[in-house]
Amino acid sequence: MAQHLEPAEIKAFSRIIDELNYYEILEVKPGAERTKIRDAFHQAARRFHPDGHRNSAEDLHKLIDRISKRITEAYTILRNPRRRQAYDELLAKDTEEVRIPLAELEAAAEKAADDAHQGTTPNGRRYFSMANNSEQQGDIKGAVRNLQMALTYERDNELFKEKLEELRKQLTS
Repeated sequence: MAQHLEPAEIKAFSRIIDELNYYEILEVKPGAERTKIRDAFHQAARRFHPDGHRNSAEDLHKLIDRISKRITEAYTILRNPRRRQAYDELLAKDTEEVRIPLAELEAAAEKAADDAHQGTTPNGRRYFSMANNSEQQGDIKGAVRNLQMALTYERDNELFKEKLEELRKQLTS
């Protein structure tokens, strides 16, 4: 059951909640372990759960509901390592934005994963795609040439290096 909160506390928290980042909402430090984040979420969720405030005035119900949703939003982002990393990158940019819609955050995380798999530069992506097409057509030598070109644009791309090594093994066998 939720602990009793005074209406003034609920109203004050609802006024500032949009200015707080997810770590501040859950009252944890940015480097907090996942278990600390989980425990903080459960504590905050109990304090502001709508069922624990059934007897409150209607205007407080709306505030509690809004706060509860933001607490859940914070936990949804911070419990997932990919979402949390993307969120931490947003905070590091020193913007005033402390919220990020989940769909937007997922898109940013997916883009980062795609970049790692397909390349981070236009030419790297282009030559990697050409290498994949050559490989699918059975032209292993062409695939190797295209991957070598992709690596001239993205020297540190581990996926490109692994794929090139794999194709070279196919050529020698």
